[in-house]
Amino acid sequence: MANAVRAEDLRNAIANAIAESVKAYDVAAVCVSLLGLDPPKDEWDNPSSSKRVYVKSRLLSRSISDLETMARKIIEEYGDPALEQLIAYLGMTGVAGEMKNLIFAANGPKPRIVLRDAVNNVIEITDNAEFCLIYDRPLGEQALSWRELTAWWASTQGLTGSDRDSARSLYRRLDQSVADNACERLLFKTFAELYGQPSGFDLPALIPQVYLHYDPYTSRERMKAGPLPRQHMDFLLLLPHHHRVVIEVDGKQHYSYANGDASASRYAEMMKEDRALRLAGYEVYRFGGRDLMGGDASRKLVREFSAALMQKYGLG
Repeated sequence: MANAVRAEDLRNAIANAIAESVKAYDVAAVCVSLLGLDPPKDEWDNPSSSKRVYVKSRLLSRSISDLETMARKIIEEYGDPALEQLIAYLGMTGVAGEMKNLIFAANGPKPRIVLRDAVNNVIEITDNAEFCLIYDRPLGEQALSWRELTAWWASTQGLTGSDRDSARSLYRRLDQSVADNACERLLFKTFAELYGQPSGFDLPALIPQVYLHYDPYTSRERMKAGPLPRQHMDFLLLLPHHHRVVIEVDGKQHYSYANGDASASRYAEMMKEDRALRLAGYEVYRFGGRDLMGGDASRKLVREFSAALMQKYGLG
């Protein structure tokens, strides 16, 4: 059903919702203030003859992603069952289910995790809890912003300084989890520049080293290859409406043996895991290690990607 929804369908539904909810003399202002569209070019550029035609004409060059963002704003402002149904059909409602266990930023030995209550999915870290972080607040439909993560960190650490001081403390702790990988560290540091911008604290937090699966055995304890190849994600962004974005940095171990020879099986396993994540509703973006070797070119690449990602989801 998701593939049946076209940009034209969304344009029509958005135009109909505005035409039914907004007076003609307010349509131009709503297009600018709510949808972020261009203002009228002149006094003749107005919706007096047809509100629907006026709105649709301004949506012609917009992508499916842009139209989805606008549709959600209209649903929030006015409510519209037809738009809600289209968004559901679009297949862009993100990952199903609520976030329950966010374990991340390990900077030491692997944690030992047990199910304390299997019925309610309550977990407990029995060993090495001091080397990882566990975010334990409900998320709902909103993003996990840098502001929210900073407030959680200040609360758990008993920090009483300014938000900026708490954010610097959090950044230092997260940086420890990527300190041994120069490429991941460059990506994390460059992306985090966003948080220094005006209103940057309200952008989604880039969360490093997030546990996805958990295999309780070490390689030595296990007699054969484990059933869960990718135990953690390099970076995760928890965006509004259950959208989840995974960012991976591929070193040689992702596609070659220790001696440098290419490994088709390792590459195939990585692609298999990516497909499983995408089918579950995650978006996956990959950087090659050579993309992030350092220097202005690498930082420019990350900045452009970060800006484009925020723009795609109407953030920032």
